Amino acid sequence: MFVTIDGPGGVGKSTLTAAVVAELRAACVTAHATREPSDTALGRLARQGTDDYRGMAMACLIAADRYQHLEDEIRPAVARGDVVVCDRYVASSLVLQVMDGVGRDLVWELNRHADMPDLAVILNARDDVIEKRLTERGAHSRYEREFGSSQRECAAFREAARFLMAAGVHVVQFDVTTEGPERIARDIVAAIRNRG
Repeated sequence: MFVTIDGPGGVGKSTLTAAVVAELRAACVTAHATREPSDTALGRLARQGTDDYRGMAMACLIAADRYQHLEDEIRPAVARGDVVVCDRYVASSLVLQVMDGVGRDLVWELNRHADMPDLAVILNARDDVIEKRLTERGAHSRYEREFGSSQRECAAFREAARFLMAAGVHVVQFDVTTEGPERIARDIVAAIRNRG
């Protein structure tokens, strides 16, 4: 099974990805954690290049990394029978690359040949809560440093969820404004079991 976890910067994707994988492993399920941009040379170029690459160049770089990630890591892990849990995937492209000035239809076209997840988890929270978290931990990219980015990202992820559902992707959404990661991780694992 292939599961993705997306949401605005500062919402807790990495924490929840780790918690979901730990919860699955505790239940004796073989789980594989990964992330996008990936940890390959191409992925590192994308991750470290958010200040250098913009618009279509960044959209193409992210899509190229995604296809390589699928080929080298995700598909082999799924074929072994692992539950693959990926921190960021197509939903993030539909938000960040669109915020970067690339049309949504074009972003979708770049990514529509990528494997869609069996379960796409989209996290969200009140934008003031996310803004506070980003202030406390520090911004990781130019997307997070832009004024008002949390409010735009929260709204854009709600729209991305609707778009993916209309495209036939099974999406579950969680508001993490007040719930802790342990509770949300248990709910995500329950959703994974329901899909299995």
